[in-house]
Amino acid sequence: MRKSILLLFLIVPVGAFAQKGMSEADMQRMMQQAKKMEACMADIDQAALTSMADESRMMEQEVKNLCQTNKRDEAQKRAIEFGQEIAANDEMKKVRQCGEMMQGMMPAIGLPTVEEMKERHICDDY
Repeated sequence: MRKSILLLFLIVPVGAFAQKGMSEADMQRMMQQAKKMEACMADIDQAALTSMADESRMMEQEVKNLCQTNKRDEAQKRAIEFGQEIAANDEMKKVRQCGEMMQGMMPAIGLPTVEEMKERHICDDY
């Protein structure tokens, strides 16, 4: 778990800490939020997250293969279904809740929503 928090701070740009107007109190609040997030993340089943990561890699390959064999509609359908499965997953809901604790203190990651996935075609990325 400590590695997760350390990784979190490694991905936050150094410039975020050096922003004008960031006081010692702001830094303290950010550290307190990070501790809350760490406690929140401790309740998440790491094996389930690892399993989802493995499933995601397999799904990416499946979708890529469908795209490359001109089965665009099937690829899009599969990607949206998988996105909905992940969005409904209890562990991912917990991850999102934990992540909300740091909202506004870190840059957005930019993962597409299911609605955004429906608006553009997954095969355009391959």
